[in-house]
Amino acid sequence: MKYLLKILGIIIFVCVVGIIIFVAQIYAEIRNDTDKIVHYKPPIATQIFDRKERLIANLFEEEFRFYATFEEIPPRVIEALLAVEDTLFFEHSGVNLDAIMRAMFKNIQNARYAEGGSTITQQLIKNVALSREKTIERKIKEMLLAFRLETILSKEEILERYLNHTYFGHGYYGIKTASQGYFHKEMQDLTLKEASMLVALPRAPSFYDPTKKYDFSLGRANSILQRMFEIGWINKEELEAGILEQPKVYNETLTQNVAPYVVDEVQRQLKHIEDLKTGGYLIYLNIDLDYQEIAQEALYFGYEQILSRHKQDESLQDKLNGALVVLENQSGKILALVGGVDYKKSNFNRATQSQRQIGSSVKPFLYQTALNFGLSQNYQIPDIARTYTYRVGGERKLWQPKNYGNSLRGPVALKTALAKSLNLATINLVEEVGFDRIYNDIVRYGFSGVPKDLSISLGSFGASPYEMARNFMAFSNYGKIIEPQLIATLVSREGVITHYESKEIEITTPQQSFLMVDLLRNAVRSGTGTKAKVEGIELAGKTGTTNDNVDAWFCGFSPSLEAIVWYGKDDNTPMGYSETGGVAGAPAFSYFFDKILEIEPGLPRKFEVPKGVGSKSIGGENFYYTEQSPLWNNQKTMQDEIIF
Repeated sequence: MKYLLKILGIIIFVCVVGIIIFVAQIYAEIRNDTDKIVHYKPPIATQIFDRKERLIANLFEEEFRFYATFEEIPPRVIEALLAVEDTLFFEHSGVNLDAIMRAMFKNIQNARYAEGGSTITQQLIKNVALSREKTIERKIKEMLLAFRLETILSKEEILERYLNHTYFGHGYYGIKTASQGYFHKEMQDLTLKEASMLVALPRAPSFYDPTKKYDFSLGRANSILQRMFEIGWINKEELEAGILEQPKVYNETLTQNVAPYVVDEVQRQLKHIEDLKTGGYLIYLNIDLDYQEIAQEALYFGYEQILSRHKQDESLQDKLNGALVVLENQSGKILALVGGVDYKKSNFNRATQSQRQIGSSVKPFLYQTALNFGLSQNYQIPDIARTYTYRVGGERKLWQPKNYGNSLRGPVALKTALAKSLNLATINLVEEVGFDRIYNDIVRYGFSGVPKDLSISLGSFGASPYEMARNFMAFSNYGKIIEPQLIATLVSREGVITHYESKEIEITTPQQSFLMVDLLRNAVRSGTGTKAKVEGIELAGKTGTTNDNVDAWFCGFSPSLEAIVWYGKDDNTPMGYSETGGVAGAPAFSYFFDKILEIEPGLPRKFEVPKGVGSKSIGGENFYYTEQSPLWNNQKTMQDEIIF
């Protein structure tokens, strides 16, 4: 007998030691798991807003979550949660042994896993640190970790982590996300019924998702309200009112992306931020969603117009596309950016990523150099044909540029040459001013990849609509180019604010620039840009068309806004006969300004004439002049007095 007792004692001792070692080993393993919860830093969605703080999009990776501190969470939300999940939360030390025993007996009675006895602390541990496998080892880890966690974190800190980490269905992680997603409300604005619908979700997110199973969601919420009444946390009136309530639920996509081309560009510009989608940033843009919507409409309007003129060309609909960029003249703030007619069909951003030949929209830059050189608006340019010889690989070739329509006008005023977009007059102007001077200025304006030959006179090089918007500010902003700014400010999760400011480059004086503004205004009044006109506001701009109507541009501005429109086929083939910048691009430009005036009737309507600019009527036409560019008459400058 003594021998058996001795053996039994040894066995018990070994078992106890084994259990102690097993528990100690598990306890050692859970220290890292504890750190995951104590130093909890979940991925937080980044939000993008327009200049009026309207949501443009949510950015996130795997988990869509907004974080809420415990102070942000209303007491009624906490009460509803505890009523359904862990009534004795503030009394136990992490594990509720009574609840575990009740659950155990119930599971035995049902011969299956019917109920769990986990506290909120244990649920947090299971969700953040441990797997969901149903093993004794995992359960022991969970219990030990619960005891340890409650010695490190306060009850409030545990609740905060639980309500931020938990999945609430429909892609929403965290109570704040679910509140805004399902009900479009901040948590403090939730009704008791809405709070009950939310706290019902962690147990079975898909089953109680109110966007899919509204009646089940209401029923579960009513059970929670009944439970709160039974334990004395709400009165009968609150119970009855809650049961009768049927909250409105919203079923929306998670990204809420209403300007995808803009959002893509924001991500490209901020690609250096590694945690852009998980760091919980607030990004405020200069974009105005009202302008963005009208810009999208305008681009599609022009697109439909082009298609209607070529109904027989079935391939055009698949390949035709466009882009539109709108900015504020005096600040460079980008108010709208549309990179294509349909993002779902193509996410390639033609506004910022394409490089398309700019054609005659280059001419204002050439003519500005001529004005700065001292030529005047009425300076006579020969619009006559020339033949140029050049060699490629030793082979002699000829270049014989032509005007659109093959017409020749002879001597024409610089103002007329630009308004009618005369190619031959422009080439002759470049030769008269000096190719090197013209070339150097083109580069100084900001263009790149410019060939060093006379073909630049006709815009033989490429630029994106975004780059054209930047460079055209030399005219719309009276001589100063400001780097276009899409992003205004970025706020980190910690509240650190980064302001994005633009560089400013002075190209010419306001006086000299106004001479070009007037020329471009004339191009809209009576030149190739007449389809861009809008009643009640002065507009200036230049058409651009490349060989065979492959690209069609309209680059223009009002006294306060600039808009760049481009159309073309993605495969760089011709759009079709007559699709010039004046026919294809100008109507979209006009549509945009016509609609903008409806929502912004107070926009400036007339261009201001800077001090130091004079004017004179010659032959029934008005010409402006400056001290640097005096008027010309019979090969001599006119000596009219300028009031400075």
